[in-house]
Amino acid sequence: MDMMALAALGVAAALCAVVVRQKTPELAALLGLAACALLLWNTLPMLETIRDVLKELAALAELSPTVLRPMVQTVGLAVVTKLASSLCRDAGEGGVASFLEVAGSAAAVLVALPLLKMVLQLVQELL
Repeated sequence: MDMMALAALGVAAALCAVVVRQKTPELAALLGLAACALLLWNTLPMLETIRDVLKELAALAELSPTVLRPMVQTVGLAVVTKLASSLCRDAGEGGVASFLEVAGSAAAVLVALPLLKMVLQLVQELL
């Protein structure tokens, strides 16, 4: 599915959710969640292509997987955190969304710590 079709699906789902929310807000939240799942499912082939290209670039640059993996995981955590916090905000749970963002930030720092360790070891070796 190309981006135009995904955008049309997203806009159609949002408009349906606005109409349904007037009568049954719970059903509108479920509709939004179903639309998100459908959009994510149709986005997976793009993500697989990105992964393959990143592997090729890492091989060309002679980057080890121990360097590339934390970077990719951090980006993945950011995307998941953004999606989850947006869904919580749409459901009217701003407090939960804020704590999700804090937890996502902490998880990203935790994943990136091995990179920091490698940088510090490199600096020590250069000195």
